[in-house]
Amino acid sequence: MQLALYNSLLFLGGPLLRRHLKKRLALGKEDPQRFQERLGHPGLPRPEGQLIWIHAASVGESVSALALIDGLLAKEPARHVLVTTGTRTSAEIMIARLPAGAFHQYVPLDMKQAVCRFLDHWRPDLAIWMESEIWPNLIMQSGKRHIPMMMVNARITEKSFEVWRKSFGLSRKLLRNFDFCSAQSDLSADRLRQLGASPVECLGNLKFAAEPLPVDTDALEIMQNAVNGRPLWLAASTHRGEEAHILAAHQQLSARWPDLLTLIVPRHPERGEEIAALFVEAGLTAARRSLGEGMTEETAIYVADTIGELGLFYRLSGIVFIGGSLVPNGGQNPLEAARLDCALLHGPHMDNFADVMAAFSDFDAATEVDDAAALAEVVTHLVGQPAERDEMAARAAKVVATGQETLTRSLSAIEGLLARRQDENS
Repeated sequence: MQLALYNSLLFLGGPLLRRHLKKRLALGKEDPQRFQERLGHPGLPRPEGQLIWIHAASVGESVSALALIDGLLAKEPARHVLVTTGTRTSAEIMIARLPAGAFHQYVPLDMKQAVCRFLDHWRPDLAIWMESEIWPNLIMQSGKRHIPMMMVNARITEKSFEVWRKSFGLSRKLLRNFDFCSAQSDLSADRLRQLGASPVECLGNLKFAAEPLPVDTDALEIMQNAVNGRPLWLAASTHRGEEAHILAAHQQLSARWPDLLTLIVPRHPERGEEIAALFVEAGLTAARRSLGEGMTEETAIYVADTIGELGLFYRLSGIVFIGGSLVPNGGQNPLEAARLDCALLHGPHMDNFADVMAAFSDFDAATEVDDAAALAEVVTHLVGQPAERDEMAARAAKVVATGQETLTRSLSAIEGLLARRQDENS
């Protein structure tokens, strides 16, 4: 009943949906060259042999899947992996980082016709859903085709749990299509069971198992030479509203460190002009990487408004503030910085990574700051005490080292399901 209502609303809202998509195209949020993929039309032929489909909603989930993809292809080099995501940024990252044997497509809109077109073409031998994004038509149509399905690295927030618990049985109808669910935490595992999933196990968080972000070594050398030993710190994946705090912190810090360099990597690169203007208006010299503006001795603020270069800037700066956390956005992924020997600072709003932050807390591997004054105080201390900075970074590295066991257990569960389905069909 609920699914029929869902599809009826999609049908009735068709004109609004098309208008919305046109708006996204105009804003550059959809790829005009590959937009047909969003309607289920394939952009590539299906390769021969076994095909594993992994769906990851966005950047964080898709990056978490990379170690899984490497393991799957190492086990059976002849198999192929199809990765679907829904955003242009995640698509660009996947295209750059996927290994041979894996390829990217945009996930189709969750409309029955588009979904059927997608599944009829790709005919996956296994579908893996990263974390907990649930698209009813994709799930139900995969189930009707008897495609084995797994939910891997599942995370169910309290808010999502409450919404699905009130879905009048829809969650149970959808989740029973999954042959196995692995959760990041015992809490998420319990919530999945209450919503109707079975079997469910807590295998740990795959985000801990990801490889370090890549870097262009030539670009890193150029940046290191430009910095030339200046004290610096990095604000990574910042959101609107946080740059004002970073400005105030920089002004306080520069009283102690006149040659201080503040690096900013905004979560949304298109905000580069807006961010640079904020600092220029305050009388500071700012440079934007997207414009090819070089870093000089006078540059106080360097705005890295590009995509896919966080690995460079984490290696450049050993002190990192994790954005999306001084404003109520739930925070961004701290693990990428922890993997690259960074001391971690964050605001009070890290709800999206509550389990991760609990692990960091157990190791005393991250410091919470509530405002610009606290941010400036901690950065001042770490700049002046490099040994303490290194100790803090080492504790963070211990946290992420736990990811290898999670990866091994996840791969074992996937191969086990594939083997069981092969035995059933033979």
